[in-house]
Amino acid sequence: MRAQSSATAPTRIAVSPAGGTTGTTGTTAAGTLHAALGVVAFSLTFPATVWGLQGFGPWSLVAVRSVLAALIAGGCLLALRIPVPARRHWPGLAVVAAGVVLGFPLLSTLALETSTTAHAAVVVGLLPLTTALFSALRMGTRPSRTFWAAALAGAAAVAAFTAQQSGGALTIADLYLFGALLVCAAGYTEGGRLARVMPGWQVIGWALVLCLPLAGPAAAVGLSYEPAHLTLHSVAGLLWVAAGSQFLGLLVWYRGMAAIGIPRASQLQLAQPLLTLVWSVLLLGEHLTVAAPLTAVAVLVCIAVTQRARG
Repeated sequence: MRAQSSATAPTRIAVSPAGGTTGTTGTTAAGTLHAALGVVAFSLTFPATVWGLQGFGPWSLVAVRSVLAALIAGGCLLALRIPVPARRHWPGLAVVAAGVVLGFPLLSTLALETSTTAHAAVVVGLLPLTTALFSALRMGTRPSRTFWAAALAGAAAVAAFTAQQSGGALTIADLYLFGALLVCAAGYTEGGRLARVMPGWQVIGWALVLCLPLAGPAAAVGLSYEPAHLTLHSVAGLLWVAAGSQFLGLLVWYRGMAAIGIPRASQLQLAQPLLTLVWSVLLLGEHLTVAAPLTAVAVLVCIAVTQRARG
């Protein structure tokens, strides 16, 4: 099926309509490995952003990471001689660009100026649920009552966590994070729709390229107002969020989904908030409260229920 393929030519790998089976055991193993690598890459995004903020301002960090990621993506598209998408696909690519390339990185980076990585990881752990809700609205599907009950339970768990952490009131960081959830879910939903007609890595690649005319000038202006103070951590963080999270992570993630199907790949993504909690301790030296891992596990359970309910 071309919609699930990550190659530029037709593939002989058989994919079921639900995207859940593959032709060979070897392909399944490779696809699982690719998807798992994508989850690991995404789980490092917040710690890498915190490192990046040690040498860059939030606006310049987001702009520069977008420029670097767009140059990498554009180079790959050019080297492989990928044809420009049809005109009808560009509005959808604009939604992906606004949500995944610009909106989520900017809002989450602004949040991490005052929020801990662990706190942000728990809140953004709702992303699979939020994406499922957007998908239901966009695609006109009718999830079961079990799905909605689990989704609401997960949202309630995160709401209780944020209220407990902030003394009963939402902070500006929480508002940024909830905004990041909404725009990223919209971008993921539109990207998933486009991935039915073009390989997923090309979706994110063209979305990155689409942002380059805006990100380039924004990076120049941002660096003029927020001069960079380069350190080993800030450079490593910038390079990771640009090359690791925003391009290579999405590349292996979409390759994994093409091989093992979206439902199975989504099960792997359940580990992402917990992995981010681990990185926050190992890389940033943060001290976790008991509520953080407990809430992350509760959200994980709710997401697992919604995945089964959707099937």
